[in-house]
Amino acid sequence: MPQVPALPVVGSFAQRLLATDLPDLPTAKRNETVGFVAHRIDTLPSFTRFGVLVLGSVFRTLLAVPGGWTAVSVLMKLPLPLVAEYPRLIRSLSFAYVWEHWPSTTPTGAST
Repeated sequence: MPQVPALPVVGSFAQRLLATDLPDLPTAKRNETVGFVAHRIDTLPSFTRFGVLVLGSVFRTLLAVPGGWTAVSVLMKLPLPLVAEYPRLIRSLSFAYVWEHWPSTTPTGAST
């Protein structure tokens, strides 16, 4: 049975999170980073990957409604088990990729 690709599920949230956390990161670099995040999620063990994609679906659904980013921002600040870990996973993979590939990137995402 073929896997569901992670990019359609986590891509919109990862894009929005990176745009918020690293507003000066160029679009091409942001897209490359999101692709890396999706690829890493695709390589997770099956049960873990399933859990990440379920959480990703919840966040993706919230982003689809008007005012969704506000709701997601509030949800990210709550100390809910697992729910708070999803943004941390996306951030950690993204930041590691950005500073590994472009070490001169500033904390806002700009290139020096």
